[in-house]
Amino acid sequence: MTNPSRRALLSGAATSLVVLGVPAFAQGGPVGPDGIDGYGPYDDDRLYRDEAGQLYRRRGGQYVPYGERRGVPVQRERQRADTAADPEVDAVVRKRTAEPRAYDKIAAARPLDNGPIDHARAYAAITDEPFPIPAFNFKRANPAFLRQDIAYTGREPPGTILVDPRAHHLTLVQPNGRARRYGVGVGKQGFSWSGVSTVNSKQAWPDWYPPKEMIARTPKLAKEVTQLQSGLGVPGGSRNPLGARAHYLWQDNKDTLYRIHGTLEPESIGRSVSSGCIRMINQDVIDLYGRVEIGSRVVVLG
Repeated sequence: MTNPSRRALLSGAATSLVVLGVPAFAQGGPVGPDGIDGYGPYDDDRLYRDEAGQLYRRRGGQYVPYGERRGVPVQRERQRADTAADPEVDAVVRKRTAEPRAYDKIAAARPLDNGPIDHARAYAAITDEPFPIPAFNFKRANPAFLRQDIAYTGREPPGTILVDPRAHHLTLVQPNGRARRYGVGVGKQGFSWSGVSTVNSKQAWPDWYPPKEMIARTPKLAKEVTQLQSGLGVPGGSRNPLGARAHYLWQDNKDTLYRIHGTLEPESIGRSVSSGCIRMINQDVIDLYGRVEIGSRVVVLG
């Protein structure tokens, strides 16, 4: 692709599908290992958009319609090899990365399901996200770790998140003596953490920056991380260990490095397997994300 064509692609110019051979916008990401929608694997984790705003995924070299919301701008252009050496494209990248994250805008617009909890609906496949989320087979899961509406008689005010690692439950206190409870996976022995913190920020489809100690402890991570905007990490997407959402926990104005996030391994919910973070089924962490405010109090029991 020529430099003028690349500049037209990134600047949002109306570009013919026939001329480019691909739709007008793309979001980069790692290649998925298997089929996730019942029709076989996609070629990559990219979203493509044509001049009319229709979104596509690529499968078997063909572009198939994708049921995504419109209006997702180009992300991670810096990672694309065909634009890395183009100074005009680099200027576009710097401007766009300073803007609010498009994924967070999509997440903020997602409506809450405040009706009675129906597990078939709660854990169905989600196709209107930047990356599709397969259905969770809740019928094979321990019912104790599925989303529940429960009575709450404790002292914490509404909006507080309570995590009980022993029970593998996360409870979001609601008004009127109610609470929303989810199953979680927690840190294995030697990596557990407890205390009081706050949700300093939250992100949809976050990038993952594993600590150097984790990379040293797990050498295979060195093959998975790439250079991102804030250092070595794994870009947000359907192969990112943080899943669809992440809540960043701080104490005394310092990052604890612990998160409440989604997971690639929903079968791990109800177990102590992670390196200290609190993991949730992606459908559950999306539901939680829409209900939690920045600054919310988080109590992790010892």
